[in-house]
Amino acid sequence: MKKFFKVLKFLLLAILLIIIIGFAVVYFMKSSASKANMSLLGGEAIALSYNGLSIRDLNNNGKVDIYEDPSADIDARVDDLVSQMNMEEKAGSMFINMIGTTPKGEPMEKPIISLDPMNIMMSLMLPSNSEMIARKKMNSFNILASLDADQMAKYNNSIQKMAERTRLGIPITIATDPRHGTENNPGASLYTPAFSQWPSSLGLAATRDTNLVREFGDIARQEYVASGIRLALHPMADLATEPRWGRINGTFGEDANLSAIMTKAYVLGFQGDSLGARSVACMTKHFSGGGPQKDGEDAHFPYGKEQVYPGNNFDYHVIPFIDGAFPAKTAQIMPYYGIPVDQTSENVAFGFNKDIITTLLRDSLGFDGVVCTDWNIISDSGMGEGRAWGMESYSVNDRVQKVIDAGCDQFGGESIPEVIMELVKNKKISEGRIDESVKRIMRDKFRLGLFDNPYVDGAAAMKIVGKTEFRDKGKIAQAKSMVLLKNENLLPLKKGTKIYTEGMLTPEVFGTHFTLVSSPKEADVILKRLKTPYDERSDYFLERFFHQGRLYFTDEEEKHILDLINQKPSVVIANLERPGIFTNISKAAGAFFAEFGTSDKILAEVLIGNIKPEGKLPFELPSSRAAVENQKEDVPYDSEQPLYPFGHGLSY
Repeated sequence: MKKFFKVLKFLLLAILLIIIIGFAVVYFMKSSASKANMSLLGGEAIALSYNGLSIRDLNNNGKVDIYEDPSADIDARVDDLVSQMNMEEKAGSMFINMIGTTPKGEPMEKPIISLDPMNIMMSLMLPSNSEMIARKKMNSFNILASLDADQMAKYNNSIQKMAERTRLGIPITIATDPRHGTENNPGASLYTPAFSQWPSSLGLAATRDTNLVREFGDIARQEYVASGIRLALHPMADLATEPRWGRINGTFGEDANLSAIMTKAYVLGFQGDSLGARSVACMTKHFSGGGPQKDGEDAHFPYGKEQVYPGNNFDYHVIPFIDGAFPAKTAQIMPYYGIPVDQTSENVAFGFNKDIITTLLRDSLGFDGVVCTDWNIISDSGMGEGRAWGMESYSVNDRVQKVIDAGCDQFGGESIPEVIMELVKNKKISEGRIDESVKRIMRDKFRLGLFDNPYVDGAAAMKIVGKTEFRDKGKIAQAKSMVLLKNENLLPLKKGTKIYTEGMLTPEVFGTHFTLVSSPKEADVILKRLKTPYDERSDYFLERFFHQGRLYFTDEEEKHILDLINQKPSVVIANLERPGIFTNISKAAGAFFAEFGTSDKILAEVLIGNIKPEGKLPFELPSSRAAVENQKEDVPYDSEQPLYPFGHGLSY
């Protein structure tokens, strides 16, 4: 046995040594590459005095060019800039990818040692900031880090200074997925404690309050701008007509008209009546309406590539764009991954589909803003294979050409500008066509004021981001979004009621109004929090972050819940990421709530009656597994005998 442990010790030491040597080699290589990249940059822009203004000389030519002049017409500035851009710079501008940030808010240039596995993975997998900015000439990125406001501001200023040192000083557009909820999913949303906390989009829809939604957008805008974020990769104008779909949580529900008014208010909150220097541009997604996924499987994955319309209801899914996003003048649009099966002249995914992007979006609906593909539809990455659905057998070059020919301007989740350069060199795509897209991309940078001043104040950011007033507004929205589905004269509870809780994150907050007990036997009332059921999957990296598959509880799960709530009068609170099946649980409960991101503290205020529930369901709740399986993916509220219909909601 001693010999075994001795051998094991040496084996572990050898493995550790290999890891250390490997890390050191990668560190040295990345450090050397970073120095080489930085050497490609010039000096910082010198300030010139012009018409009483101090203007940055971005191309360091000693004069104020039209594109540098804040008083010049935006279209003239765009034309002047693009005329000075070389093909490398144009190609680089057509890509937006994830970018690495250290925990201290610095550009991620080298591998780091961190207690957070995500930070280590990002530092090893992602290209360095300098590679993408200095070498690949990219100037749009989405950040995944959830830092304090001053650190996010520091990061913005660091990469803007790096961009200022490029040949033309083109500023960086920093983009992000939603940050104001409680979900953390690298493929959809990012939990950021520094920001005010609000209910999910489903919760906003449950309020039916467009003024509140616009106020949310305005508050989120202020927090984003203070941090340096100027492009929102949201809202989702998709419809939740297929209850099993794993991304329902980001939608405004299944009703097209409700989604339209919510989408419009949301975009107006972020952008204002017109896009300007204090706006955040919205990239509304996913045109022409994601959601009707075959069997509810998500198109991030190969098994979910088909988007189907058994109810012949394609046009219904375009309504939130026509009546919501476009009247609000959304700056940008993102198509989804899926193939709209048999809806166009060829069965290829939306981003490759000319009938969708050019014929419908551009020509018929008149949209002339930026169209950016969803992430990684071209090449393989650490997040999985390239999601080139319908184009799997084609080369990377052919896929890129197909996307551009379809009418898209920018590639999400990709860093391959050399492919565009090769296509132009080989006359597969004209430089004139590239100029069309680059002008759209640059126009938004000018409209947002990034060419005039892309820097932010870290101290000011700390005062704005997550301030008490914003957090209080978020709490009001959390309460207003709660939907009371059932109440058998149990609510509101009386002060001092003995309660036993299960599933709460902060059960101690209920002690403010109630008496907490340690067992169901001692309780007058049982409080049980539930999550929506789902299948845990792990064949692909992103699957572990997506809650998809089944909507029903297993027999074992349901037995545990029923055994608890049948002991005493019970209040069940279900967090609805999707329309779960709660038939037996609802029957057993004395009161039943749906919530969409409500804290325990706010829940306690609702239970005692200090706040009355006002929310209405943004989708119907199905009554059975069979009802879910028999409904049509593209049709709203069509499950047989729903447990609770769309729009249901009680109060005290």
